[in-house]
Amino acid sequence: MPEADPAGDALIHEAARRLADGRLVAFPTETVYGLGADAENPAALAALYAAKGRPTDHPVIVHLAPEADPGYWAAAVPAEARRLMEAFWPGPLTLILPRAAHIPAAVSSGQSGVGLRCPSHPVAQALLRAFAPLKPHGHGGVAAPSANKFGRVSPTRAEHVRGEFPECDAEALMILEGGDSEVGIESTILDLSRLDMGVGPVLLRPGHIGARRLAEVLGVMPARPDRAAPRVSGSLKAHYAPRTPLRLLDRDGLLALDAAAAGGPIAAVVLGEAPGTAPAGVDWVVMPADPVAYARRLYAVLRDLDAAGHALIVLQRPPADAAWQGVNDRIGRAAAAFE
Repeated sequence: MPEADPAGDALIHEAARRLADGRLVAFPTETVYGLGADAENPAALAALYAAKGRPTDHPVIVHLAPEADPGYWAAAVPAEARRLMEAFWPGPLTLILPRAAHIPAAVSSGQSGVGLRCPSHPVAQALLRAFAPLKPHGHGGVAAPSANKFGRVSPTRAEHVRGEFPECDAEALMILEGGDSEVGIESTILDLSRLDMGVGPVLLRPGHIGARRLAEVLGVMPARPDRAAPRVSGSLKAHYAPRTPLRLLDRDGLLALDAAAAGGPIAAVVLGEAPGTAPAGVDWVVMPADPVAYARRLYAVLRDLDAAGHALIVLQRPPADAAWQGVNDRIGRAAAAFE
């Protein structure tokens, strides 16, 4: 698969042309690597879903360049959305807004809302800026879920994408290189699509931008998801899972791990420092005790451990406070895949 240097203008424009032709392109963002398709091309969206093995009722997020007009994509852009865009775009925040009538329903899995995000990664921005002029109306948007098979650990390096799609040749998938993802987990998703129904902001997926930071801009704390909340990426109970079985344990349980009972060696991911001498057959993997640094490394560590031949991966359960909400959401869904 061809790769692009962040400064490779020719490859950026080639990738944009591929998107305009209805083909798929993997590219870096500050959160994770995305698998991109023209957000207004139903055939390209169908190819995207097929490549990932993604259920068609699981909507995708439209990525926009910094200067793009969100009003092309949304039937309404309320003042709350404008304030959040000014505060956090470009950055790891997705806003669910009422979908404009001319935007294909396929991008939202038939729902009335549409997810919009403006990534901060320079390669993503270069691609989006090169793609928009190739659209007749000049409003190019790229639908881009994470560049992995559905339900698996998201990629934070180009090499992870290559490993996810070995069946794709250079014609089927182009990968733009952009180094390691800085944030490391997927964007925060906030629903603003029901304000005209009297439903205030609803936090559908936590991420790097937490509820308190959103509240500072909105003047109100986002609510938890309700039964009528729209479906969004990463909202299934079991998601973000490695192939190796994964469990969560409190720190006190780490010293009681039994490799023999697990059927082979165990990788125990601990916070800050190891709790003592590891039991036989248990390998300590020390992770930062800071939630931002932990999130940045999480998926790469899970992928490395997945390839290392362990019978079990155990993660020390992080603190339950707000700063760890995004991390706890991801690892909780990963562990749920093995319940």
